[in-house]
Formats: sequence, C-alpha cells, structure tokens
Amino acid sequence: MSATDGTGSPERAKAPKRGAGRAPKAPAKPSKAGRNLPAAIAVGVVLVGALLSGLLFFPFAVVAIATVFAAVGVWEVSRALEVRNIKVPMVPVLVGTVALPFAAYFGGSEALAFALVGTVVAILLWRTIDTAEDAVRSILAGIFVVLWVPFLLSFAMLLLGEPGGQLRVAVLLLLVVSNDTFGYLVGAIFGKHPMAPKISPKKSWEGFAGSAAGATVVGIVAALYFLDQPWWFGLVLAVATVAAATAGDFSESMIKRELGVKDMSNLLPGHGGIMDRLDSIVFASPVVFMLSVLLVPGA
Repeated sequence: MSATDGTGSPERAKAPKRGAGRAPKAPAKPSKAGRNLPAAIAVGVVLVGALLSGLLFFPFAVVAIATVFAAVGVWEVSRALEVRNIKVPMVPVLVGTVALPFAAYFGGSEALAFALVGTVVAILLWRTIDTAEDAVRSILAGIFVVLWVPFLLSFAMLLLGEPGGQLRVAVLLLLVVSNDTFGYLVGAIFGKHPMAPKISPKKSWEGFAGSAAGATVVGIVAALYFLDQPWWFGLVLAVATVAAATAGDFSESMIKRELGVKDMSNLLPGHGGIMDRLDSIVFASPVVFMLSVLLVPGA
C-alpha cells in the first residue's frame, strides 16, 4: 500500500539531496584584532622595506614618499570630515602638505615654521576669495588637518636632516613597527582588559605592556649598535615612542568614532587607510626628534 500526501495522490519518495546531511561551513573568523593578518603583514613588510631601503640608499626618496603619504592622509581625513558636512579647502591644504616636509628637510625648523604660517595664511585667503558656507568651520578644519598630518610628520624630516639622521629615522620606524607588532600579538593572545573601551575597545592593557616590552628591547639594541648611544637612551626613546604612538592611535580612533567611520579608507588591505598607519608615526615623530636633539650631543 502506497503512502499518500493527503490529497489522494501517491507520495513520491524524495531522494536526499547531495550533501544535505552536511553542516554548512562556518565563515572564516577574522583575527581577534579584526585584521586580515596575512594581508596586513604583507603590506607592512612592503611599506617598511621601501622606507628603509630609501633611508639607506636615497634619503631624498624618503621625503618624497612621506609627502605622498601625507597627501593621501590629508585626502582621507578631508573625505571623512565630509560625513559631517565639513568642507576642507583642499587646494591650499594640499599645497601646504607638499611644502612642509620639503621645507623641513632642506631648511630645518625655521623653514618648517615659515611654511606652516604661509599655509595657514593661504587657507584664510582662499576662504576669503571662495565665499562658501560655514567658512569658519572650513578654515578651522583646514588648519587642523595641516597640523595633524603634514606638520607632525615633518618632524621626521627634521630628524632626517640631522647628523646621522638616516639611522635615527630608521630607529623611529623600527620602534613604531615594534609597538604595533608586539602590541597586536600580545593583545590578540592575552588581551582581556581594554584601555579605553569607548574609544578603542580592541586596545588592551596587555597589548600595551607587550608594546612597551618589545619596543624597549628594540630601542636598547638600536641605541647600542645603531646609534652608538648608552642603553638608557634606547629605553627612554622606546617608552616615549610607545606613549606617543598609543596617544596617536587613540586620537585617530576618537575622531573616527566621532565621525562614525570604521577606517579612513580601504587603500591598504588588512590595514585600512594610510592614516590608520600614520596615526602612530605622526605623534611619535616630534617626540623622537626632540629627545634626539635634547639628549644626544651634536644632534
């Protein structure tokens, strides 16, 4: 006797679909820190390799690379500010972005100060001629972007122009990279206590300790074997760099949270935007420059 489906017609035996008994594959889990780790490592190695190669063989190329990075960073920040309807006067800001690093490298601190004042005046004049709405907000936004990105980054160009500047900038980059790398690794494995959950929930005290420990080792080794300085100089440099880099990371995270954006852009796979990599360097550059000038004789 055949079974029916309730309508009187014989019910056809349904063959099980191929693979129907298999559980669906779970989507690949992102890393605990929310990055595409292989892409992040590959991009980081390429960027650091290019900068270190330029430092060793053609320092002027580093100035050019830093200027390009600063210009892209300015574009990213300006684009993010437009989310809140804040228009940055791009023409004078980009002109100043190009002028500041080259002024710092070729003319020193006085030329950098002159270029900064000239950029601010150009922003004011531009908004006087171009009578757009919310001129005050636009002017303040333009000055803020210039101070945050190209001006702070130009301190690395000042450092590059000092005696032994190539090695000093290389140490700056190594300290920032070690801060990010050791902080990421230790935080991803042991991180349980967030430093500032409302600003950057993935930044933990454990990761900060890893950053400090890793950068300290790198700083002491660099001071002894690269800079020909006592070990304590490497310690001071490492601690100050980690503090400045963390402050820079928090500052950018706070701005992104205020603007409601996750990353400044998606130009760098696994990293986000250029500013998501520059946030630590721009804060660390003036700190390393001032410590080098104050603590190293003849710097």
